[in-house]
Amino acid sequence: MRITAERLNWSVAGTPVLRDISVDIEPGQTVGLLGPNGSGKSSLLRCLAGLRLPEAGAVRYDGRPIAGWSARRIARQIAFMEQDSGPGTALRVADVVGLGRVPFHKRWHGADATDRAIVAAALERVGLTALAGRSWAGLSGGERQRAHLARALAQQPYGLLLDEPTNHLDIKHQLELMELLAGTDQTVLVVLHDLSLAARYCDRLVLLHHGRLVTAGSPTAVLTADRLAEIFEVDAELATDSLGHPVIAYRAPLTDKESHDRERPHRVRPGR
Repeated sequence: MRITAERLNWSVAGTPVLRDISVDIEPGQTVGLLGPNGSGKSSLLRCLAGLRLPEAGAVRYDGRPIAGWSARRIARQIAFMEQDSGPGTALRVADVVGLGRVPFHKRWHGADATDRAIVAAALERVGLTALAGRSWAGLSGGERQRAHLARALAQQPYGLLLDEPTNHLDIKHQLELMELLAGTDQTVLVVLHDLSLAARYCDRLVLLHHGRLVTAGSPTAVLTADRLAEIFEVDAELATDSLGHPVIAYRAPLTDKESHDRERPHRVRPGR
């Protein structure tokens, strides 16, 4: 599924949060959404998921504007995973994952055998089969993140929108999650703070700053030394590890004077 934003603007209490943002996520791509804290990443994700109504611009799925779509219709197209979502109840893990099937239930009808099989498959994909019967309240933060992903997968969506899904995960599960996302045939837009994970697993990157699109393109095109200094205020560069994987090599944070000396006007380019 192609997910498109066309010149989106969104504000909070009169303060602009997203400014004239256009991005085009091609079918089957895994795209990383990057930017410092407060750059508008989560807000853009929520607009694309139909959870925020932009003041201007349009969101389209496969060319169809989603303005006016019901939450159920959107949920049959995309799954949204926020940072710390989930019920604060004593539901079982399988019940939480089963919430991903709700958009497909007929009114007053509960889960059937097909739903239960889909939930079981989603739990297996994230390595939580053994915890299916455990209380949600008893999960660690990392286990909850994986259960959230299983819920999103249980929706069987065409697109996945994920807000910092590697939060709370140890290194092993971070790599497993990114391998899963990169290997799926679904369209994926994922907010990440780990630039090395983004460079290694994403087909393309979208970089935001102060609510504006700075650039979009391949990891090597986006993560240049000058841009890392300008946007993230660090002295770093894109390098390659001994296995041939791209990594960000950090030398030091820039001082305020160094940041000012290296500051250049942002060159905003439309997403490609």
